[in-house]
Amino acid sequence: MRVRTAISLAAVAGLVAAAPAAAADYPAPGRPGAVQKQPKGPLQTLRVCQAKSCRYRTIQRAVNKAKPGDTIRIADGTYREGVRVNGPKKRYIKLIGNVSDPSKVVIDVKGLKGAAPQNAILVNGANEVTLQGMTATHYKGNGFFITNATGYTMANLRAVLGGVYGIYAFNTIGGTIRDSTAAWNNDGGFYIGQTPPQDKPVRTLVTNIESYGNVLGWSGTNMRYVTITKSRFYNNGTGLAPNALTSEKYPPEEDNVITGNDIFWNNFNYYRGAPFPLRKQSAESTPYPVGVGLILFGGRRNIVENNNIHGNYLVGVAALQQLLLKDKSAQDLVGNQVRGNAFGADGTDLNGRDIFYDGNGSDNCFGPNTGVQATLPADGSTLMPCPYSGPNAFDAAVQAEAVNWAVGDPTHEAHWIVQPHAPIAGLTPLEHYDAYAGQKPE
Repeated sequence: MRVRTAISLAAVAGLVAAAPAAAADYPAPGRPGAVQKQPKGPLQTLRVCQAKSCRYRTIQRAVNKAKPGDTIRIADGTYREGVRVNGPKKRYIKLIGNVSDPSKVVIDVKGLKGAAPQNAILVNGANEVTLQGMTATHYKGNGFFITNATGYTMANLRAVLGGVYGIYAFNTIGGTIRDSTAAWNNDGGFYIGQTPPQDKPVRTLVTNIESYGNVLGWSGTNMRYVTITKSRFYNNGTGLAPNALTSEKYPPEEDNVITGNDIFWNNFNYYRGAPFPLRKQSAESTPYPVGVGLILFGGRRNIVENNNIHGNYLVGVAALQQLLLKDKSAQDLVGNQVRGNAFGADGTDLNGRDIFYDGNGSDNCFGPNTGVQATLPADGSTLMPCPYSGPNAFDAAVQAEAVNWAVGDPTHEAHWIVQPHAPIAGLTPLEHYDAYAGQKPE
């Protein structure tokens, strides 16, 4: 079995060695946590509209004039610009479009030149900025992107048909993402990454989001202190993928809670066609296998509980050592808990396998969960019930099988166990885009 593992790893290394960087125009990581005083005012409201009589006909002009704490109200319309909100002098400003119908305020960067189409809105180094009530589309990099900040709110947003990430917070401390949708992005619909370790952690709350039609519904490289709840992840290649990489700071991902979500039908084989171009992988990552509800790829003290997980053809929840990391100390799974989840929708919409775990690491536990009918390994020998402390029972053959899911199957479907889906009002399962009769991009 050791030979099988070595061969699989060699295949992975060959696959990802030539991967390029992602989108250009990323700000250098700063030092979030610096004090930026809340403005006392007087505060003003700047209004953006497209009428000739409007003082601010672009969002950027209003941002340039805004002082700390000001509100920018954006009228319905399509704005062809990439917006930058830079530095402490823009702290606490609010950019608010149509909260009740974000589809009416659109930032469309298609056809723009230079750096403008990389991000619809980029917030860099400004604390407690609010982005609300807008749609971003056709961005080459990211839709709504906040970095190097302490505190933010992203609410009532839509990020669709984009290049890399839809709604994205990077190198930030604390924040809120709520009541938003990301769809048809060629990496993660939502992403929180590179969260700085904190002695007194400030949690980030993600609630009532919807993610579908993406390569990953949620990507979380080296994220920590994040709670994701009351949300839906469906019709992605993989639903959620908290993961560790040393290409970003502070690996691995730690101390996250994924609770009370619906994670289903993540069987979108984008390799067979998608409304976006496919991206190559980074040098430390492998393509996540299609058909997975949630995968912990490395990580410490993550809690996955009270979720409804069904209709994922490969596996509902997977936990795998991040065996590609250059930093060996961050590879192992430590102290993760998968408990209280309901698998298979009461037997009406089964996963191909409910739980996979290669047995890597220590203090990891699984269960009690309900509806579990199939696991890998089949005898459940790696799956200790919660609570549990001590070394887990590593199984090299099981790990090799999971690696083969990612790199040994050119169809990306050979290891699926296809089950019938229970209907869900208003939704159509997505497997092959060309034949998809459901909610396609606008």
